[in-house]
Amino acid sequence: MHPYLLHSGHLLLPTFGVLAAVGLMAALTLSLRTAAVVGLVPDKLWNAGLFTLFSAFALSRLLLIAANLHDFLTYPVLLLMVPSLTAGGIVLTIIATTIYLRLRNLPLLETLDAWAPCATLTWAFLALGHFAEGSDAGLPTTLPWGLPIPPNTTRLHPVALYAAIAAALLTLGLLRQLRHRHHPGDTFAPALALAGTTQFLLTFVRQPFPDSSLLDPIQWIALGMIALAGLVLLVQPRKLVTHAV
Repeated sequence: MHPYLLHSGHLLLPTFGVLAAVGLMAALTLSLRTAAVVGLVPDKLWNAGLFTLFSAFALSRLLLIAANLHDFLTYPVLLLMVPSLTAGGIVLTIIATTIYLRLRNLPLLETLDAWAPCATLTWAFLALGHFAEGSDAGLPTTLPWGLPIPPNTTRLHPVALYAAIAAALLTLGLLRQLRHRHHPGDTFAPALALAGTTQFLLTFVRQPFPDSSLLDPIQWIALGMIALAGLVLLVQPRKLVTHAV
């Protein structure tokens, strides 16, 4: 495990942060290509991606500050350094992004189709970051590719590595499917369903959440993604799309 790319005195360069930044930039760059494939203006999709990322960062931290105002006034820098992407921040980001897309005349399903392989590419880099820092622990295993997380010596399923491989393969598959889609949403819906199914299956080799009842939170989210994918396929407009050369 390599949680830090650089560790010199008080200077720390976390591997996860570097991989996350590289993944986001790679996703934005890829969106220039996927935008052209679905017939959108690449620059408009790039700007929409930047807006979404900024909204997720800003809105999540605003919620964090509102919930911990006293701590923020006492230790503002320390509080802002805390990872704060929460369910509430995600919901607000979705609302803000939907409004932005409408104002910029970007069709929702076509935009989501173009973003689908970009999102799974980001997922691959984030999973590699979790693998590097050893933060996504799996269940004990006797399989030869099991890895210990120091200082423990018990070999565990490398769940984050499984996720990175699955996300990379899904990205390749979505890029291929994007060129052959017939209706808006035909790429976004499979992306949701396959990503949700992958996450659901990975929970069977991932250490369970404490105090979880019937299902882990990740499993509920995964089932929600699969249900949303089905809803998109049911309500999507049945207009044929033209393919960019």
